[in-house]
Amino acid sequence: MLGKVVVVGVGLIGGSLGLALRRRGKAREVVGVGRSAERLRQAQLLGAVDSFTTDPAEGVKGADLVVVATPIGAIVPTLESLAPHLEPGTVVTDVGSTKREIVEAAEKLAAKYSFAFVGGHPMAGSERTGVENADPYLFENAYYILTPTPSTPAEAISRVEELVEAVGARKVAIPPDLHDYYVAAVSHLPHCLASALCNLIASLPEKEAILPLAAGGFRDTTRVAAGDPALWRDILLTNTDPLRELLALLLQVLQELEGLLAKKDARELEEWLRRAQTLRKEVPTKSKGYLPELHEIVVTVPDRPGVIAHLASLLAAKDINIADIEILRAREGEGGTIRLAFTRSEAQEKAYETLAAAGIEVRKRGG
Repeated sequence: MLGKVVVVGVGLIGGSLGLALRRRGKAREVVGVGRSAERLRQAQLLGAVDSFTTDPAEGVKGADLVVVATPIGAIVPTLESLAPHLEPGTVVTDVGSTKREIVEAAEKLAAKYSFAFVGGHPMAGSERTGVENADPYLFENAYYILTPTPSTPAEAISRVEELVEAVGARKVAIPPDLHDYYVAAVSHLPHCLASALCNLIASLPEKEAILPLAAGGFRDTTRVAAGDPALWRDILLTNTDPLRELLALLLQVLQELEGLLAKKDARELEEWLRRAQTLRKEVPTKSKGYLPELHEIVVTVPDRPGVIAHLASLLAAKDINIADIEILRAREGEGGTIRLAFTRSEAQEKAYETLAAAGIEVRKRGG
């Protein structure tokens, strides 16, 4: 069990960490630190912290683990203000979605003030913000990336790994530079594209006539653009080099598409689309290197209220844990197809047998 865990910044992520630790009984004490006593009191009432203080120096006394869960633009300033008050050997981590700049600054402070730092990035979140939207299951089966460096003490890594396990997440270790490039490709660049598409539509004179026609494809593609602009401003500004490199490559891909359309080359255009389709099919199935493989089944279900809950209850009755779920196709009145993923092949097999025995159309995929 973790001892005293101090969460600095008790919003969506910090609050969810606190809720998960307290509900699972994985920490002796969870202390919230922030600027607003009113917001911290709300966090306490919601069960996210045992106690709170607006005095950082007081809050970190005797801490076994300090989690800096402020907005990304405030992480380094927060570390700078906390550092002089940390006891030697205190383990500190953060939840920032970019890592190189934060880790570099934190390790300089750690060397000066004799604490240990392990960069962290839980790959979980929501378009919603604030402790009122905190969820104790937010990190369940989510990837939680750690970015230790050669100078990171092994004991500190173990302490933060204990946190990751305690909140139900799956640990992935990546160097800070690679982390920033990878998340730029699969998280930050998609956000830029979603925002760019929204800005394009907003700029068209025909916008008012076009928007009523926006269906699932547009909504799915642009969903992430609903995120907090101030939050994403800071994320993008802390990862400009990888993003600019990837944007240059993206422009080449778009120019290739423009050329295919200009030539009206049906064969090459279909091949261009097929390459994209092939990659998209790989996303939820096989994972390589540092990510564990998922074992999947695909279920065809009718369009009926509560059908997903029914599937989940059937599997829960057999103590089968779902690692991931995705609606692949859905049409009103026609039903849809749902992908269920499991971390173990045994769970995949048991789920397949359970649903088939219940008369549900199911097939295995991947694994």
